[in-house]
Amino acid sequence: MRRRKLMAQINVVPFIDVILVLLIVFMIATPALRTGEIDLPSVGQPLSTTQGDPIEVTIKADGTLALRDGATTSRDKFTRASLVSRVATMQQAKERPVVIAADKNVKYDEVVSLLSALHAQGVKRVGLVAKEGG
Repeated sequence: MRRRKLMAQINVVPFIDVILVLLIVFMIATPALRTGEIDLPSVGQPLSTTQGDPIEVTIKADGTLALRDGATTSRDKFTRASLVSRVATMQQAKERPVVIAADKNVKYDEVVSLLSALHAQGVKRVGLVAKEGG
């Protein structure tokens, strides 16, 4: 009687089947993982001329609010409610951007509450001003 010699080979067919199934699962699942998309501006793209200068809301270190519309700065003393209603009426005519410039010593809570008050009045396109560099 003849003895059989043992063969030591790896069967890779099941391994390839598993890899292909995983590849298909990941190809289907990847597009569903996108939670949110944002539209970022491109560098070098100029603002359209119809937008005009932004409306600038300034929060000073002592908490006073100021409003600048293009080149003119309002000398009026504003409360938060009066400033928000004034910005809302200024933005109704055309979709001008609104920027909030706050002193670095102003509490973050004050900036966020002003931002939420502007959004509650329907003001769109609100941004924050930051100093470049240091």
